[in-house]
Amino acid sequence: MKATMADKVENKMGTAPVGGLIAGMAVPAMFSMLVQALYNIVDSFFVAKISEEALTAVSLAFPIQSLLIAFAVGTGVGINSLVSRRLGEGRKQEANSAATHGLLLGLVNWAIFALFGLLFSRQFIQGFSNDPTVIEEGARFVQIVCLFSFGVFIEINVERTLQATGRMIYPMIFQLIGALTSLILDPIFIFGWFGVPAMGVPGAAIANVIAQCIAMTVSLVVLLKQKHEVKIELKGFRLDFHIIKDIYAVGIPTIIMQSIASVMVMGMNLILVRFTETAVALFGVYFKLQSFVFMPVFGLMQGVLPILGYNYGARKQERMTKAIRIGITVSAVIMAVGTVLLWIMPGRLLLIFKASPEMLHIGIPALRIISLCFIPAALDIMFSTVFQSLGKGIYSLALSLLRQLVILLPAAFLLSHLSLTAVWYSFPIAELGSLAAGIPLFIYVYRKMIQSLSGEGSKSSPLPKMPVVEARSER
Repeated sequence: MKATMADKVENKMGTAPVGGLIAGMAVPAMFSMLVQALYNIVDSFFVAKISEEALTAVSLAFPIQSLLIAFAVGTGVGINSLVSRRLGEGRKQEANSAATHGLLLGLVNWAIFALFGLLFSRQFIQGFSNDPTVIEEGARFVQIVCLFSFGVFIEINVERTLQATGRMIYPMIFQLIGALTSLILDPIFIFGWFGVPAMGVPGAAIANVIAQCIAMTVSLVVLLKQKHEVKIELKGFRLDFHIIKDIYAVGIPTIIMQSIASVMVMGMNLILVRFTETAVALFGVYFKLQSFVFMPVFGLMQGVLPILGYNYGARKQERMTKAIRIGITVSAVIMAVGTVLLWIMPGRLLLIFKASPEMLHIGIPALRIISLCFIPAALDIMFSTVFQSLGKGIYSLALSLLRQLVILLPAAFLLSHLSLTAVWYSFPIAELGSLAAGIPLFIYVYRKMIQSLSGEGSKSSPLPKMPVVEARSER
């Protein structure tokens, strides 16, 4: 029976209409990503109602939150990979051990960040601000988020373990529970509703970690009480460093890629704070807004990636080409919509966060300039997805490093000597620079690994048309 079900999955991946296949696989992931974007934006939305200093404090804390998520997601990806591989090999006991190790590694990661929050949260915020209010509020926010981060570490590891068994609906449910809980609790703890004392910025952190702990509790109940292909076995458990090594062989590259954004944000904050802390707050707002554009594209790519990987293994070049075309087209449309919104209503978007006149003055041109990078980013993201599907993850890592560190930060630093407005041009410059490197790399990989495929369903065809490039030229 299991073999029959596997055959059906394989037939679907290799024979179903590519467009419908992508839609069926990508829509749940895109919804999950949108929920995650909502989860990210809730704190800033309510905190902005307190003061701009409060918003700055949360913005300065954001890189630590991102780094924390990078470790959680990277470890989770490693667990997912190992559990799914062991199940596929029929080595169920080793899959169970990998899942059990996943819970232990969640606690280890929590201990590391808890120690950081306890000892270094104030020093971290002081590195970016001299404002006593910002330092106090930011340090308390970081400390609370780090000390109680076991919720997010455990929940994500459970989420990825269940994904490895094919249970895709649960991660969406867990994320939705966390986002809705945070949405409800944020105003209660920040403003002091229903008899709860008003806590301001620390209240946002408390609401955040409570939401994560509730999502963690639900995820553990699902994992431990329902029947799955994997089972957590604590009785007789023995630490196996080979399993940990296998988990992080996949997890560490993911952690590095996820952490790049944190390093970039910290570097940009150091550059922007030389002008005004309002610029730092604005950058934090931008990051929350752009997640509603980029997250659906990342969800789309989660649907495209396994289709590319399967059809590469099946040597079906024509289906791969079609999937790439659809991925580029849909992501370009999403990015174009995001660009239009940031161009026609930047002020209204900023006013969601109670933007001051100064923030509006510097923010309206900033959002318009930065959004110029969106459409080229559609190609960059598609290139990375293709590279990952072909086992060329190092190429994806190289493009991420080039875009977010090698080009962006030096360009921002040099342009900061001209004006604050000039700094924002570093984003489209970095995206175009990464695209200039990505296009020849993609052509090389396409010709060497995709166009040369032969076998059933494979036909020789030219490179897929790239409407993103045409749209960018028209602009």
